Amino acid sequence: MKEFQAIQAPKGVSEYFPPRSQNFELVRETLIDSARISGYQLIELPMFEDTELFKRGVGESTDVVSKEMYTFEDRGGRSITLRPEGTAGVMRSVIENNLDKGQLPVKIWYSGAFFRAERPQAGRYRQFYQVGVEAIGASSPELDVEVIAIADRAFKSLGLKSYRLEITSLGDAASRNAHRKDLITFIEKMNLDAETAARAVLNPLRLFDDKREEIRSAMQNAPVLLDYLSPESAAEFASVQEILGALGIAYTVNPRMVRGLDYYTGTTFEFIHEKLGAQSGIGGGGRYDGLMAELGGADISGIGFGLGVDRVLLACEAEGLFDPEFAAGKLKVYLIALGAQSKSATIKLLNDLRTAGIASDMAYGDRALKGAMKAADKSGAQYCVVLGENEISSGKFEIKDMKTGTVKEVTMSTLIDFLAE
Repeated sequence: MKEFQAIQAPKGVSEYFPPRSQNFELVRETLIDSARISGYQLIELPMFEDTELFKRGVGESTDVVSKEMYTFEDRGGRSITLRPEGTAGVMRSVIENNLDKGQLPVKIWYSGAFFRAERPQAGRYRQFYQVGVEAIGASSPELDVEVIAIADRAFKSLGLKSYRLEITSLGDAASRNAHRKDLITFIEKMNLDAETAARAVLNPLRLFDDKREEIRSAMQNAPVLLDYLSPESAAEFASVQEILGALGIAYTVNPRMVRGLDYYTGTTFEFIHEKLGAQSGIGGGGRYDGLMAELGGADISGIGFGLGVDRVLLACEAEGLFDPEFAAGKLKVYLIALGAQSKSATIKLLNDLRTAGIASDMAYGDRALKGAMKAADKSGAQYCVVLGENEISSGKFEIKDMKTGTVKEVTMSTLIDFLAE
């Protein structure tokens, strides 16, 4: 008989299963809740898009487009790419569905899996998860800070402390043009390989983001964009800093910050966690004036972020924020039926509990009481109820607190109220 080797998940995929998936869900929902309470609404996007969307929207000089995209030809001969980031797809949808013709700014959030063909390592995956927000159709320092505050509030809600916010401004077109001229002059004096030189032609700012030590060292004396801000851009950036201070959101200015995508302008930011090593970024974003127009829409501004659920989870674990009992499960009560006659009543009670919104489960199969109690203990349920023929006929039974071992007598009619309290 032929033996088949077990199939494993593709390399570099972030995969979550119980009990750790409970913590993953908590992180994701906390990030989403911070957006919801700020007036942002869900947008659900395709997992794949026309490849041209990312070439135009993200930028061909980026590693994302030039090296990391999962691109393939479909049966119709079209070039399709699994989404490597969220903003370009959001812009496409806003334009296609005329969302920008209604009330502005359009405030939306999204969540899901994204894909990049990177070398897998801790915190860097080929399939990863993000929660993002976009505020489209208004340009103001107040909106910039609102977006930053959504992320900061979410991190604080999770209990994170060992992170910092770095901000900068990439200015307006006049600022960038003035800076680009001097930066190119500086770069031309560097001894670059052909590939790096080609990237510098497309976007010289990319060299600030180069990880090679020789490039990082050479760029230490390069002119920085903050020194070239127009009066308007400088005033906006000063306002952003003033509002952050008023809200009590600590930050540092990083004049050499370059996000990994080409569409950023104006206010740009990143959250760094000090306990995650090389892959320390847990989220970031910025303003992207001109992106809508580049993709064929109206020439309106926008700002957004993408928060890495995987990395925020790692940051929470690094700070020891999760209660082991929470990771074990969320069950309120576990039911055990003793004997065939009590199964029907137990199943009905289980359904009534679930209908009342009480997380509950039961021991299935014909387990003996000892084995069923072990299952109850492993389930992580807060309480356990054993239902035999006597309990069913009398309508009274004992409910056991699985943590303290204390027992209380309740009735069928009072059980739901007891658990709800």
